[in-house]
Amino acid sequence: MESDGAQSVALVQRDDIHYHPLFSSPDADIVLAAKGASVYFRLHSHNLKIASGFFRQMFMLPQNTQLDNNGILYLEEDEVTLENLFRMISGLSVPPIDSYDLVDPLLDAIEKYDTPGPLSIVRLLVMTPALLNEPFRLYAVACRFGWDDEAQYASSQTLAYDLHCPDVRPYLTRLSTNALLRLLDLHRSRREGLRQRLDDPPFVSGGLATCNNCNSTIDYHTWRELKYKIILEMDVRPLGDSISDEGLTDWSEAKACWQAKCGQPGCSRSLYDKSETLRVIRECIEKLPKMISLS
Repeated sequence: MESDGAQSVALVQRDDIHYHPLFSSPDADIVLAAKGASVYFRLHSHNLKIASGFFRQMFMLPQNTQLDNNGILYLEEDEVTLENLFRMISGLSVPPIDSYDLVDPLLDAIEKYDTPGPLSIVRLLVMTPALLNEPFRLYAVACRFGWDDEAQYASSQTLAYDLHCPDVRPYLTRLSTNALLRLLDLHRSRREGLRQRLDDPPFVSGGLATCNNCNSTIDYHTWRELKYKIILEMDVRPLGDSISDEGLTDWSEAKACWQAKCGQPGCSRSLYDKSETLRVIRECIEKLPKMISLS
């Protein structure tokens, strides 16, 4: 039969073919086989042409050389991926897609067959709770398809991770050079931004100074050691929450700071105001860049 200009194909009825129950209409005019010919899908070429630039171009050719003698097109995608794609193309309900093991091959098929409708559906899906717990995979997908809002959101979620961790490296290798550099810049800018801010007033320099109470010489080495610990922690967890929450209370370097006093007999002035120092450090962390720049 012929549909909307598609090449006329006489579909051969074969008892040995296992059709997907949702795509087995006898009046469909094209059959597509999943990888390994495990499942066959009967679809209307009109729907494929509307939804897919790939099939639109294919049906414009004078001869559909990709079809075999039975009018079957053998595809490289597995049956789960094709079912999800064809459900989206046909306006059918889509089963839960709650893993990037489902998303990634689906996106490959969407890109290969040039189907913008399903792509827009997946763009919504990746921002659902089930898929938000893998920020590096979300970031890779968002950068790949130019989804700026999603890429910025994902980049903010990567701040809970150390980019130098071996477990993270496989995800970074999937990124384009530009996407990787923007992520590296974000993480580094937070560390360096905080490092520079901790050298500015009202923070002390960390060297020798004069006690405001007794004019004796005091050494701010405990603050210097705490600053070093803070910067190291920003490399491990650029989000900074481990600093402002437990770190500034529980670290040995922090405790040494809050206990430090002027060593002059009869003075014993506390060298640091703990509550004010914690407040300002938290304020500094809050003002650091939170997502990649798009410029």
